[in-house]
Amino acid sequence: MVANNILNGAYIFTMPSSEDDRGTFVKTFQESRLKKAGIDFVLRESYFSSSKKDVIRGMHFQLPPHQHSKVVFCQQGAILDVIVDMRKDSPTYGEYFADELSAENNKAYYIPEGFAHGFRALTDNAVTYYLVSSEYNKEHDTGIRFDSIGFDWGVTNPIVSARDRSFVGLEEFESPF
Repeated sequence: MVANNILNGAYIFTMPSSEDDRGTFVKTFQESRLKKAGIDFVLRESYFSSSKKDVIRGMHFQLPPHQHSKVVFCQQGAILDVIVDMRKDSPTYGEYFADELSAENNKAYYIPEGFAHGFRALTDNAVTYYLVSSEYNKEHDTGIRFDSIGFDWGVTNPIVSARDRSFVGLEEFESPF
């Protein structure tokens, strides 16, 4: 596995897969492969979301002491996945990176602690899977507004939850990272 560093400590990689007359097999997690690529990740929780086309979820993260790193991929359909470096001392602080993750391309992100994460569903029934290094903690779960990072999401009328619309913008957020 080759992992490409996209923002200071964040990586994009293609998950190993094979295909034959039965269908496709994709290996979504293998600790030794991640370590070989320089990624030290401990899995504590996993979950997935299913989204309609043009849903935007994000930009989410957990505050210390419950911050987490994630491995994210799209196992059905396609998403435009976006991350933002929220670490004040990072040379890429405030910068974003976006790429398409899909069932077709088998791409995945490794997102370290201190990053905000979100995506736009490019297809109906887009299933996004998350492998997470800490368990969910409601009191420390928060985010920044999706439309405050300077990124063009490519959709005029996205479907966004009231919670995600209520977040402060990147400029107003006092980062603890």
